[in-house]
Amino acid sequence: MEGSVIFDPLLDIRLLVGTAVVVFALIVFAVVRGLTGWWLRGLAGFVLLFAIANPSVQTEDRNALQDIVVLVVDQSASQGVSDRPDQIAAAIDEMTERLRARGNTELKVVTLGDGDGDSGTQLMTRVNEALAQEPRARIAGIVLLTDGQLHDIERAAPVPAPMHVLLTGRKTDWDRRLVVQNAPAFAILGEPVTLTLLIEDQGAVPAGLGEQAVLEIAVDGAEPERFVVPVGEALELPVRLPHGGMNVIQFSVSMGEGELTDRNNSAVVQINGVRDRLRVLLVSGEPHPGERTWRNLLKSDSAVDLVHFTILRPPEKQDGVPVSELSLIAFPTRELFLDKIDEFDLIIFDRYKRRGILPSLYLDNVRQYVENGGAVLIAAGPDFATADSLYRSPLSEILPAEPTSRVLEQGYLPQISDIGARHPVTEGLEDFAPASDDGPGWGRWFRQIDVTATSGTTVMTGIDDRPLLVLDRAGDGRIALMASDQAWLWNRGFEGGGPQLELLRRLAHWMMKEPELEEEALSATAEGQTMTITRRTLAEGDREVEITGPDGTITVVPLEERRPGRYIADFDGPEIGLYRLKEGDKETVIALGPAAPREFEETIATPEILRSVVRDTRGGLINLEDGFPDIRSVRPGRPAAGRGWIGLTPRDAYLTTDVSVAPFVPAWAFLLLAALLSLAAWMREGRR
Repeated sequence: MEGSVIFDPLLDIRLLVGTAVVVFALIVFAVVRGLTGWWLRGLAGFVLLFAIANPSVQTEDRNALQDIVVLVVDQSASQGVSDRPDQIAAAIDEMTERLRARGNTELKVVTLGDGDGDSGTQLMTRVNEALAQEPRARIAGIVLLTDGQLHDIERAAPVPAPMHVLLTGRKTDWDRRLVVQNAPAFAILGEPVTLTLLIEDQGAVPAGLGEQAVLEIAVDGAEPERFVVPVGEALELPVRLPHGGMNVIQFSVSMGEGELTDRNNSAVVQINGVRDRLRVLLVSGEPHPGERTWRNLLKSDSAVDLVHFTILRPPEKQDGVPVSELSLIAFPTRELFLDKIDEFDLIIFDRYKRRGILPSLYLDNVRQYVENGGAVLIAAGPDFATADSLYRSPLSEILPAEPTSRVLEQGYLPQISDIGARHPVTEGLEDFAPASDDGPGWGRWFRQIDVTATSGTTVMTGIDDRPLLVLDRAGDGRIALMASDQAWLWNRGFEGGGPQLELLRRLAHWMMKEPELEEEALSATAEGQTMTITRRTLAEGDREVEITGPDGTITVVPLEERRPGRYIADFDGPEIGLYRLKEGDKETVIALGPAAPREFEETIATPEILRSVVRDTRGGLINLEDGFPDIRSVRPGRPAAGRGWIGLTPRDAYLTTDVSVAPFVPAWAFLLLAALLSLAAWMREGRR
């Protein structure tokens, strides 16, 4: 029960003040006149004024409320290393027991994990949210159970009670981390790009650990290469990308004895490899309608450097014109096919036949060029079926089909074979032309060289399902044979034309070993924490991918064939970091967020970040390694921490359950008292 006097004047406060002034003036007048009962008259006047003020007694029924202590538990990823989880559990139990013994105190435990994305530990944000849900008048203290590593200290706001930090971790903790300081988003194939790495030791580094570490570098999940590098020094590493498209380069150092975690011992860099220029050598055997089409298609791409030669005057041509009067350029056979052949990315033989211009030695050099990683495309004309065919040269060792010496001349629609529907070069090619009831909605061709496929993959067929486009690998290179010279009809729009440009683009990219056109490949893309896994293959049957998470957990995910030859699955990664994917003999890696999350950039426990915030509230910083502190009560404004103890400020908060108001004195009592005082004054003055 609590009582108090309240006033509810019967008159406007201005009239009440005016009346008080008049009463005071009358008292002064009585004093001046020497009236002996002036003080009795004054008391009577003030009694009347007090009555007009209408005093009342207010009585409240109150229930005392418990003080609230907010315990904010940092359960971010860095709090899961070493024995910190045990420290956290023991501290929560101890805090619960101490406050239960203290009495009149309620413990509110709130937790926080890693921030969204890669925002790290948002400790101050969580403190503000917790305080917003509790009455500030009941907050007796805020206790932070953390390693001191947070990433939103700028959001610290004033708090209504002392703030204390119970620091996890140990003074002997140490950690090694790998940092990629500089890495480009893309690089030109064949040109070196410089990455800057730093291997850094933090904390109480053991004596004799050494100043060098073994760095492992793996590209696209392949077997890593190992190098011994210095610790604590920036390392500039020149890298040449092995292929076009996305190159995933993983750097890692082994975990040392007693190290806190290996989650920051790895880093992943994803660099998109682009070609500066595609150098193409086009050799045409003789002028024909398709020659200009090849040239126009290749010259229309600004990224292609085209060198084109047409055999306008073969050696057997004798017309009596003196050589000095010819304006033709001699075919630089030695320069092209011996000295500079390795400078070309793709060589195209368009209706070329053996005429003695290219000796067998040069053609054998072309074969070696392919086996060493080059690419050759042969657009076969009628001469491919004769004795002058390129098949009758050293190139026969790498050609995927053998001519039967027949040339078929009749109208037909090029068709995509069953396996071609799964091959990236021809998959979905019909989407680039309107469909019809008879098949792909493109125009007919009228000539096909009859060949028998001896190796490789037949992705397009022609008359009576005979091979039309055959792709094959030879050594480290690739070769393609198109058994017709009438693809130019599509470019001219005959009977609606066809996707010659798209077919040529895909052929060139496949021969350049672009990853997006590999027929056997495992790849993954990420958006947020969701990865899309794609397995391309020419084989059929159910497939599943094995996913190894950053913590070593293995998850098997089935793949769904959404398009011919494309098996796809979506997977939500439970945490940020590096994931390894494996399906059959194909492996790849992908990073969701950074491979070393922000949470693991700094793992050594430290009080420095929170020191200023705690000092402003007169709180304390306690290392749990030294034992759990005592809990004391302190008055507001006094120091709330000392050696081995922390203080809470009692709030004495209450809840009012009932309020009653009664007159201070009955009205008749005021009137009687005023009358008696007035009568006493009159009698005293009359006696005088």
